[in-house]
Amino acid sequence: MVHELADFERAADQCHLTIDQLEHVLFAEPTVFGHVAVDDADAPIGFALWFLKFSTWTGTSAIHLEDLYVRPAARGTGAGGALLAALAEICVRRGYHRLEWVMLDWNPAAEFYAAIGAEVTADWVPYRLSGDALTRLAERASPATPISR
Repeated sequence: MVHELADFERAADQCHLTIDQLEHVLFAEPTVFGHVAVDDADAPIGFALWFLKFSTWTGTSAIHLEDLYVRPAARGTGAGGALLAALAEICVRRGYHRLEWVMLDWNPAAEFYAAIGAEVTADWVPYRLSGDALTRLAERASPATPISR
């Protein structure tokens, strides 16, 4: 379904995720967590992939929702809302103060997110470092120096 999401986001050529990679980050070295919505026949109809981040302002962790996807035939069934509700429940139960995500500005899900009370955070501008720029910056790194106490 990740590749279906990439196609929906008009970026299928940019999605290179393999099953082995996904299994590694979900099970072998858990850095990503996931929920899967299924229909009455137990067939997968949607998913949410997320990871933890930390807010120095609240002093608590938060959930960053990396991807939320519901297959077109299952949209409007409540699957997306159920996935978000599951993540909200984790936040409340664990004392996390935030559930955050970003989305493409043309995504029609904006109306759905507004309907559940989500707010656009226009004052925070996302940045990304990748490719050659990431490599160039990495080359500037110096070896770690132990901190003495």
